[in-house]
Amino acid sequence: MIEIRHRETGEVLAQIEGDTLVGADLRELELTGADLRGRDLTRARLDNTELCKSDLTGAKMQRVTLRGAHLCDASLSGADLRGASFTDGTNAGGAILLNCDLSGADLSGADLRQIDMRESNLCSANLSHADFSEARGVRSNFSRVIAPGALLVHTNLRESRFVAADLRGCHLNGATLIKADLSDAILGGSPDKIAVLNMANLEMATLDRANLVYTVMMDANLRHASLQDCNLSHANIGGTIMRSANVRGANFDGVELATVTMDFANFSQALNAEIPSYKENLR
Repeated sequence: MIEIRHRETGEVLAQIEGDTLVGADLRELELTGADLRGRDLTRARLDNTELCKSDLTGAKMQRVTLRGAHLCDASLSGADLRGASFTDGTNAGGAILLNCDLSGADLSGADLRQIDMRESNLCSANLSHADFSEARGVRSNFSRVIAPGALLVHTNLRESRFVAADLRGCHLNGATLIKADLSDAILGGSPDKIAVLNMANLEMATLDRANLVYTVMMDANLRHASLQDCNLSHANIGGTIMRSANVRGANFDGVELATVTMDFANFSQALNAEIPSYKENLR
């Protein structure tokens, strides 16, 4: 018999038959504030379980299912969540992780579509090939994440932080990144390992010193964005709106600007920008 206790009071919240939680059926249980630090929950079923304010720091949770689970204010720092499923693919079936601590967690290959993870901390997490499509991550911290092959398609990431994040190979098509901070982020570098941000909304976003070499960012919105000292060499930004953007010190070597809206952007301070003669209202 395994007892799951409250992290602060020590109160027994649940008693589970057996001598392991591996593959355990914990669905629909009331485990608010549970102490599950370092527990092995591999392949456990936690669908629709109440886990708000629970401590799952360093827990082993490979291939665990958390569909519809409530994890508000929970700590999953350093947890192994490889291949975990947080959703059944519907708006109503996604887990809720408001203000959740996922710093340093391994979420590689996890299914996080349509989850609600607003104001959560994913600093230094591994998001390799994770699927965050259509999730809500407003004001969350993704600084220093590693996310090759991750899907953030149509994800709401407004006002989130991606400082020094490695987003090479990440798909951000249609993502909302209004006022997001991508300072020093790595989104490009070589033609075979680039981020794709077609139709992404980066209005008023900060991309200072970001690496966007070879990045594909067509029909994106960069109105009033800051790209100071950003490297856009050989990037494909056709149809992108850069109206009133700050491009001082940004490198546009090999970038085609014919279809880019450049009005009132300070391209006189950009580097290697071949500006078509018909462009007007530049600064």
